[in-house]
Amino acid sequence: MGKIGRKKIAIVSTGGTIAMVKKGRDVVPFDKGNALVTDIPELYDIADVELHEFSNVPSPYMTPSSMWNLAKTIDELLEEKGYDGVVVTHGTDTLEETAYFLDLVLKTEKPVVLTASMRNISELSTDGPRNVLSSVMVAVCDESYGMGAVVCLNDEIHAAREVTKTYTSNVATFDSPGYGPLGVVDENNVIYFRKSLTREKIYADRIEEKVAVVKTFTGDDGSILRAVYQLGYKGIVLEGFGRGNVPPQLSDVVEEIVKSGVPVVITSRCFKGRVYPIYGYTGGGADLRRKGAILSEHPLAQKARIKLMVVLGKTNDIEEIRKYFEKHIGGLINEVER
Repeated sequence: MGKIGRKKIAIVSTGGTIAMVKKGRDVVPFDKGNALVTDIPELYDIADVELHEFSNVPSPYMTPSSMWNLAKTIDELLEEKGYDGVVVTHGTDTLEETAYFLDLVLKTEKPVVLTASMRNISELSTDGPRNVLSSVMVAVCDESYGMGAVVCLNDEIHAAREVTKTYTSNVATFDSPGYGPLGVVDENNVIYFRKSLTREKIYADRIEEKVAVVKTFTGDDGSILRAVYQLGYKGIVLEGFGRGNVPPQLSDVVEEIVKSGVPVVITSRCFKGRVYPIYGYTGGGADLRRKGAILSEHPLAQKARIKLMVVLGKTNDIEEIRKYFEKHIGGLINEVER
């Protein structure tokens, strides 16, 4: 059970449903900014809380450069201005991407908790205030130090790398398929069950924003993948089927793109398990790997894209990039290539 003591916590607001109200039939950003986020009296019984408004936008408006600037802001608050923890309020649509980005690039190991709401402030039983309150509890918990960026909604704590939005409207939308939560908030207690063993840090001085995600489909002839490459993207994440397999027509296109020096990272539309070079038929994961593609052990395409943007900020060498994505499949790859 985590120890909860009085600390100095910064709430960094970015916008999202948690800072929206209903006007007529539409739900729109609150015209007074994120002021409602800290309008929760119980917060001040837990910590010294200060609001820092980073932005007030719906989360589909978030960009890689916004995430990069947010990371710099958080590191400054925690490492230079002496805050003990940060709670980031965010829209749910892209929260998992921002959380994973922060988990990869933040220099600090102090608690960073991302939260949101599925119901706007005007709705009956809005979940925003409780989510903020629980997240502040997590941020002041001693055991949260070194856990990385975590996501806290519906009184569950999830690892940034593992969590994803699973439901378009339900308040229990965030889950970590195949992993489960790191812990829970129960009344005023923060209880951790486990620590993520898949965390990693990638320190870069820049990121490459021009990375695309292409989702394959039955009968895909490769023309969309080729068109995306021709638009000048510096990296492509290709979401395949199952173990990382695609229709046969894509195999040669992938090879062409990789030979030009643009990395192609293969993920899966399955959100459990991992991509693995099992199938050697044309378009199979092993075939794509032989033709130079990189197999992402993390199956979620949106997470692989975040990681590829950060890695491309360090290197353009495809074999160096491969080391960040293929940490546990080397043995079988060597067998397949012989």
